[in-house]
Amino acid sequence: MKNIIFLISLSGFFTVLSCSNDKKNPTPIAIITDPVETNTPNTAYSPAFSGQTRISGIKTKTSYESVVITTNLTNPWGIKSLPDGRLLITEKAGQMRIVTTTGIVSSPITGIPAVNSGGQGGLLGLCLDPDFTSNRMIYWVFAEATTGGNNTAVAKGKLSTDEKTIEGATVIYRAKPVNSSTLHYGGRILFDTTGNLVVSTGERSVIETRPLAQSVSSGLGKVIRITKDGQPASGNPTFSGVGTLPELFSIGHRNPQGLALHPVTGEIWLSEHGPRGGDEINRLLAGANYGWPTITYGIEYSGTKIGAGIQQQTGMEQPVYYWDPVVSPSGMTFYKGNRIAEWENNLFIGALSGMHIVRLAIENNKVVGEERLLASENQRFRDVTQGTDGALYAITDQGRLYKIDKK
Repeated sequence: MKNIIFLISLSGFFTVLSCSNDKKNPTPIAIITDPVETNTPNTAYSPAFSGQTRISGIKTKTSYESVVITTNLTNPWGIKSLPDGRLLITEKAGQMRIVTTTGIVSSPITGIPAVNSGGQGGLLGLCLDPDFTSNRMIYWVFAEATTGGNNTAVAKGKLSTDEKTIEGATVIYRAKPVNSSTLHYGGRILFDTTGNLVVSTGERSVIETRPLAQSVSSGLGKVIRITKDGQPASGNPTFSGVGTLPELFSIGHRNPQGLALHPVTGEIWLSEHGPRGGDEINRLLAGANYGWPTITYGIEYSGTKIGAGIQQQTGMEQPVYYWDPVVSPSGMTFYKGNRIAEWENNLFIGALSGMHIVRLAIENNKVVGEERLLASENQRFRDVTQGTDGALYAITDQGRLYKIDKK
């Protein structure tokens, strides 16, 4: 395939144009290219299956455009669309703001508990209550300074009618143990199809906490599932081990900064930062172990192997997809609807060190194509969401808000 770009059709994803005369809604044929990653990998590790990394590239055929709505944000971290189409955005230092689709940025919303914004901390991911139109409740993740160190915390509160403050802000969950590290908080949050909260937590990076990703008595390096009040959700899986936490949904994560619900299956997908190499996309299964730090497709930043240097082990899940070198995947969303038909059910992920938006085409839970969007913008894309208008909205560490939509 080297240096060749051609048109191809794949069953179930790239639908061939009908031989009939129906020209009203023709489905674009995918443009397939060489893999988008051409840099030398950090390791010589072999993937567990074909297509697990460096899948063929794809190129969007439909004309689309990206527009910078505003540059007046400061280190935005999370973005969600309000029912009226405006965007609710968190900023790392501890502010929450509302931004219109024409770029008008509100004053900071008050009433938010203090955050520790040092290192990778701050005010992180957020989500709206499924009944937001009636109860105006918001849920968010933040780095909290407390006795003995810092932790990943989850809070909730009501957006006041005048939208100037959060009323009754309450911390409903804390991932323990605390640690002085200011790294790897994780920090995404969403509601699953049962109305419970799903939260990603990091293992805090340092050597003493890294093994806790495998500990069922620790909230670090996990995906947890809790009620709106922060209690363990009913139907959570049961892990074996002493002191097992009932809120655990999956274990063995490093620094998971992206969560998204598949629009068809309702399954939870997760993006996860690896070390040098080994960034992952995972499809979450209740009770599953995703391996960190026992198995990984990455190495230490020093160049040495991690643990035994293995990539597979019985009882541990393989990532659906991984990158080496890393792209640093952060917030993400599945594309719903057909404004750009070839994007339907594709996964869009903000890439930090990669400085682009990843588009992954997925068929039968496997990645079948990868595209890099907005790479020429030279921005660290932190989060991506889909607005009520069907467009994608993306925020960057440099303070930009983009709208991406069909021309």
